[in-house]
Amino acid sequence: MGRRKLAAGNWKMNGAKAALAEIEALEAAFPAPDCDVLICPPATLVSAMAAIGSTVKVGGQDCHANASGAHTGDISAEILADAGATAVLVGHSERRADHGESDADVNAKAEAAWRAGLIAVICVGETESERTEGKALEIVGGQLAGSVPAGATGANSVIAYEPVWAIGTGLVPTLEDIAEMHDFMRAELAKSHPDAAEDFRLLYGGSVKPSNAAEIFAVSNVDGGLVGGASLKAADFGGIIKAASEG
Repeated sequence: MGRRKLAAGNWKMNGAKAALAEIEALEAAFPAPDCDVLICPPATLVSAMAAIGSTVKVGGQDCHANASGAHTGDISAEILADAGATAVLVGHSERRADHGESDADVNAKAEAAWRAGLIAVICVGETESERTEGKALEIVGGQLAGSVPAGATGANSVIAYEPVWAIGTGLVPTLEDIAEMHDFMRAELAKSHPDAAEDFRLLYGGSVKPSNAAEIFAVSNVDGGLVGGASLKAADFGGIIKAASEG
């Protein structure tokens, strides 16, 4: 049986209570899609979103490596799970850039996610200068080696590749570029996690829209998408869910 596609949305620092109407619309439109659906809203909406329905699973956008403690402003994987989350993003490029998170930090957060029974969506990706300098594969290979713990499996982890320069810019790598990176990631995981490599779902993120989702999801070793702005509206994300269901 092949890997089931995953349409994942990252709302980032967007979304008040009124935005829950978008989730209700998705639940009504897709009672049983042929793909998995995940939305990662601000932490304030996790509990309310988790209570809406069954199609849209809910994730956190980050977690602390510790289960509890004196960490003002942080949130643990256990707290997210208690609120109804089933997954959590770790190592998103904005966390790496804005908060200086290292591969070791991301590795620890992934293990924390598993400790709480959450799926870790481990994010990797290169900057525009790194790609221009011909270092894209080297950078992503290093991030995979440092960020994906030894205990990662297809059941407890998803790998999301996001070319940093394509996030929110409208720029999209060519399909050949995407295929090269995703094939490379699968090969690297086959070296580090030989028993699990074929089970990992590899998501592509970076200006995924309803208009390009189908062709991106048809690329070798692309098992779905991690979507930013287009996940905020049911009309847009619905097109991406449809593409993932048909892919």
